[in-house]
Amino acid sequence: MPSRNFRINDKLEWGEDATFVPNKFLPVYNWFYYKEGYSRGMVLKTLEMLKLDSRLRAGKGFLLDPFCGVGTTNLACRELGINSVGFDVSPLALLAAKVKCGNYNVAKLKETLDSLRQARFEANDKSWIPGDVARFFNPHTLDDIVFFGKQVARIQDGEIREFFRLGLISTATRCSYMFKDGSVVKLRKHHVPPFRKVYFAHMKRMIHDVRKLKAKKCKTIIVEGDARAIRLEDNSIDCVITSPPYLNKIEYTKIYRAEEFLFFGGRDAKDHGVRSYIGVHSDDEPVFPDLPSPANAYFSDMNRVMRELYRVCKPGAKLAIMVGNGCFPDRVVDSDILISELAEKAEFRVNNILVLNRRWCTRQRVIKVGELRESMIVLEK
Repeated sequence: MPSRNFRINDKLEWGEDATFVPNKFLPVYNWFYYKEGYSRGMVLKTLEMLKLDSRLRAGKGFLLDPFCGVGTTNLACRELGINSVGFDVSPLALLAAKVKCGNYNVAKLKETLDSLRQARFEANDKSWIPGDVARFFNPHTLDDIVFFGKQVARIQDGEIREFFRLGLISTATRCSYMFKDGSVVKLRKHHVPPFRKVYFAHMKRMIHDVRKLKAKKCKTIIVEGDARAIRLEDNSIDCVITSPPYLNKIEYTKIYRAEEFLFFGGRDAKDHGVRSYIGVHSDDEPVFPDLPSPANAYFSDMNRVMRELYRVCKPGAKLAIMVGNGCFPDRVVDSDILISELAEKAEFRVNNILVLNRRWCTRQRVIKVGELRESMIVLEK
């Protein structure tokens, strides 16, 4: 697909920062591992590149992440003293983002942990858990997950309750037989440590991290919201750093079904539209009709997102949007170029497309279809 007049430059040295891996070693950022996210380092480097850091650090204006995921952008902004707002449609991601960006009383957290340590185990009914979820846990682990889930639900303070709930979810994942391989959750049975021991150790570390994180005074707003209809005033945003779901990559509702079922009301995970869609559904006419059907829906949604971003951004606002090209059996769909075209139609100026990673699109595992790019689109209003 032709690149038109867009400048495309390699920035492969940023490739690892485009993944969540560096966050694994950072306090607070690693409270919930989110393979689909990017790193703190990516936010810091992008702010420096956009040359908005000093002005935003002074508390002037707001930075927006309309696909905030587990809150990496917002948490980095808290460390720098930058006002930020984040939206997402996934209840699991929103919980992680809100908890990581919360303000806590360490003494109350320790008191709550001591109370949970003293709770006497009671067996609970598990018949409501379907077999395709239960199979990822040994029976003793599942007993503990249900028991502590009830104990955490009784915590009166809402912020503290959510703090311990996120820790519970992370521990459940660690003590499971789940192996998340791309878009598939595989069953891999192995020895798992006692849930209770891992949970208390994890909560102790989270409390320690609260004391360790050096957050500066600023406003951090994280709420549920659809990026196709951003609930912000016109001309209110100075900067955008974000990464929408990649085209046809991962069906998150399947990847995180066990967590969503166990910890969000015992119901089947709703379709939050994050495989090929940006919101819950799309009824728009295709903007690139010759593309595969899932791609049509995706770009129709992204067209609405770009128009909304233009509306909420101030004149002169700068944007960095990380996207991944789509892999289909018969072709590679160059999402970075097509989204840049949509940005131009929305009246943004496309300054650059920075290629962060290159890999192959294959079918049947070995037949190369074409090269996939993971890119950052740099825009200005």
